[in-house]
Amino acid sequence: MANSGRNRSMAEDLPDPRNWIGRTETAADTIDPSSAFRMSRTLDRDDPEPEEGDPLPPCWHWMFFAPAARPAEIGHDGHPAKGGFLPPIPYPRRMWAGSRIRFDRPLRVGDRATRHSEIADIAFKEGRTGKLGFVTVRHTYSGSDGPAIFEEQDIVYREPPAGGPNGGNVAPPPQDPPGQAEIEREVVAGPVMLFRYSALTFNGHRIHYDRPYVTGVEGYPGLIVHGPLIATLLVDLVRRNLPGADVAQFRFRGLRPTFDTGPFMV
Repeated sequence: MANSGRNRSMAEDLPDPRNWIGRTETAADTIDPSSAFRMSRTLDRDDPEPEEGDPLPPCWHWMFFAPAARPAEIGHDGHPAKGGFLPPIPYPRRMWAGSRIRFDRPLRVGDRATRHSEIADIAFKEGRTGKLGFVTVRHTYSGSDGPAIFEEQDIVYREPPAGGPNGGNVAPPPQDPPGQAEIEREVVAGPVMLFRYSALTFNGHRIHYDRPYVTGVEGYPGLIVHGPLIATLLVDLVRRNLPGADVAQFRFRGLRPTFDTGPFMV
């Protein structure tokens, strides 16, 4: 009970997260060929090494523009501490809940590109597993040809697991797909793949590579497969089966975590 009271007191001391609505930041990065080639290999593709001017495949833009926080600026979970650009939501467990993306034109290898981001909305809800905080960030990515990609990203913050770290420490049973897929692929996202994707996206979130942390602190049954990695694999499935097709729009929503405890289908 004392710990619960302390958590309430800490939450009451935080500034109102809704004051962050409208906050903006702009980041610049170079779409370098080495990162693109390593992403290709991480996705088990046999693409040739990219050359300057080649289009960056859809969803590979997430490799770039990550905040380069110094060690003292990183929270216990491995993310940059909240309260900078992102608001101080008073719940510790964070996940990428989904995105809605429009691809007007590709970024290109060699581009000096920018990402302009704005906090578009903040909402609090009561879910099946407790209180939730949602932050919607609106991104505009621009390259040498001008504005290229428009994205709305949803981030969800969750309360600690009920019953302590082991309260949710059971993997849910696999779910059958809603119908017969025309194209599908089995994916085995083991620790090496998750680590490589974290490295490529400069994502220090410990739930993706630190098993003692994700099971002992956040209460999950295994390493969590990145939501954007699953989204990238879905788009990659289209590229493998419909070569030459252009992806104009893509939206995805994460309903529950996917763990490294077994293969999954896309």
